[in-house]
Amino acid sequence: MRVMVFVKATPDSEAGVMPSSELFEAMGKYNQELVAAGIMKGGDGLKPSSEGKRVAFSGSRRTVIDGPFAETKELVAGFWIWEVKDMDEAVEWVKRCPNPMMEDSEIEIRPVFEMEDFDEVMTPEIRAIHEDVREKTEGEG
Repeated sequence: MRVMVFVKATPDSEAGVMPSSELFEAMGKYNQELVAAGIMKGGDGLKPSSEGKRVAFSGSRRTVIDGPFAETKELVAGFWIWEVKDMDEAVEWVKRCPNPMMEDSEIEIRPVFEMEDFDEVMTPEIRAIHEDVREKTEGEG
């Protein structure tokens, strides 16, 4: 089972406050454990939303919105992509994580859709397109 693990933003992360060297080291060691266990497939920290953009879709119209974005608690400051046996294993790994912020914080875990989740709408042609994309992007990053 693949999951995406979101490190939620905080006022400090949105202000661009960098982690202490101790926290940076602790997170590096934690990431090493994830890699050694075969769990971590990717991940990174994200710069504050003030450096980002959103694109809003309405029919055929696209509107670009410059950051920063409101509601810090709804923003993501970093992420991992993990391969775990089930949600319980993901939760156990998150519980071992050092607090990724220098203040109270949250980490959210969400399952990733797999191809079989779309079996009801999948035609052989659509499946071939998606499998081609997956083959060409696996291992990149």
